[in-house]
Order: sequence, then C-alpha cells, then structure tokens
Amino acid sequence: MMNIAVSEILAQAPAGGPPPGGGSSTFIMMGLMFVMMYFLLIRPQRMRQKEQEKLIASVKVGDHVVLAGGEHGIITSAKERTVMVKVADNVKIEYERTAIASLSKKSDVIEAASDV
Repeated sequence: MMNIAVSEILAQAPAGGPPPGGGSSTFIMMGLMFVMMYFLLIRPQRMRQKEQEKLIASVKVGDHVVLAGGEHGIITSAKERTVMVKVADNVKIEYERTAIASLSKKSDVIEAASDV
C-alpha cells in the first residue's frame, strides 16, 4: 500500500526544467522597471536640480528671495559662493547661495510688510 502512494506522488511531481519562456522575460521586466523609475524619479529630479542651479546663478543684488529656512529678505551683496541678505532693518546675514530656495515677487514682500 505504501509503495502505491509513493509512486502516485512521484507521478504527480512536475518535470524539472526551465519554465516556459526562458529567463528573457525576467530581464525584460527588469528593464521596464528601470525605464519607469528613470522617467518617474530620476529625470524629474535632474530637471528640478538644473532649474535650481540656474536660479542660484541668476540672483543679483536687489532680488527678493526666500531662503531654505523660510526667511524672506533682499540681497544686498553677492559673492561667488555667498550672498548678504537683509532680513530686517539693520540686520544683514551672510548665506550660502545654495540656501536660496526661490525668488519672491516684490508685491508679495510689500503686501507682507503692509500687513504688519
């Protein structure tokens, strides 16, 4: 009786061998995943980085800026790596150019000052 059960189990075992389609489908899926990651993650990040570099290179004296910490100010002088930012009356702070998050419109700064 035992021999019959073992032979039935062995008869039902799948044949060992490569799955149909080979391993090429795995490589195709990995390639598609890489392409999707490139277009969804890597490319947009590079574009934002280039825009930020252009912004940092284009700032000049008199520009109203928003810094990485959220401070608003006006650039009073600019060096190669740093800028001097006036954040309040008689208060000037030197920042790295990389701390500039964005340029703000003059009208935004005027409205904020008039609200105080």
